[in-house]
Amino acid sequence: MSTTVSADGTKIAYTRAGSGPALVLVDGAMCYRGSSPNDALAKELATRFTVYTYDRRGRGESGDTGPYAVEREVEDLAALIKEAGGEVFLFGISSGAALALEAARSLPVTKLALYEPPFVVDGTRPRVPAGYPARLDAALAAGKPGTAVKMFMTEGVGLSGATVALMRIMPFWAKLKRVAHTLPYDTALVGDHQSGAPLPAAWPEVKVPTLVADGGKSPEWMRNGVSSLAKVLPSAEYRTLPGQTHIVKAAALAPALAEFYLG
Repeated sequence: MSTTVSADGTKIAYTRAGSGPALVLVDGAMCYRGSSPNDALAKELATRFTVYTYDRRGRGESGDTGPYAVEREVEDLAALIKEAGGEVFLFGISSGAALALEAARSLPVTKLALYEPPFVVDGTRPRVPAGYPARLDAALAAGKPGTAVKMFMTEGVGLSGATVALMRIMPFWAKLKRVAHTLPYDTALVGDHQSGAPLPAAWPEVKVPTLVADGGKSPEWMRNGVSSLAKVLPSAEYRTLPGQTHIVKAAALAPALAEFYLG
C-alpha cells in the first residue's frame, strides 16, 4: 500500500500493480480495496497496464475530511493521477462511473470507460424518491447505519424488501454498515440523474474517447440509462457484454477495456 495527499490534506491509500500505461479504477458505493469487484479486475489488467486501485475517501485506509463535496473526490483523483505520472486511462463502475465522468471534465484523462452508472432516465423502474437524500442523512445522524444501507438497497438500488432482508443476515452486512456513512457521497455523485428524467441533451465537457458499457442481463432501466449516456457524450461508443449483470465478471470486462484503451 502507498498513500498520497489530496488538496484538502486527506490521506488517500492506493495500490499499484503491473506494468504498462497507467490505469486508475474507481469503485462504486461501499466498495474499497479488499472488498471490491475492481480487485479481480486489477489482476486481469495488470499484465498490460500499471493498475491503480484506491480507497475512496471515508473507506478502507483513506482519510475523510469534511465537509464532503464532489469536488473533493475529484481532487483525490487528481492527486492519484499525479502519482501515476500525470496522465491516465480512467475506469469507473456504478456510482464510481459517475465520479469518473465528473473527473474527466477537468483532469488529464486520455480515455474514459464507464460500466453501468446507475442513472434512472425513464419509467422502467420507480424513480429514487425526492426525499431520499435527506432521510439517508437522518438515519446516519441518528446512528442507524443498517437503516441507511437498507434504504440505499431498496430505494437507491431498487432491490426488493425480501432480498434485502436476506442480505441483512449475511456476514457481509456488517462490512456494509461500516462504510454506510459514505452513502451520501454516492448520492451526491449521481445527483438528479435518478429522477426518471432524460439526461441533458449533451455532455460537451467530456471530450475524451469514452467507452460506455452495460451487461446483457442487467435490468432494462439500467441499460436504458447507459445507452442514453452514450448518446449524449460527444466521443462515446456503446457496448453490451453478453450474459453480464451489474455484478460484472472481471474475465468478461477486462478484454473489452484492454481493447478500448489500447486500440
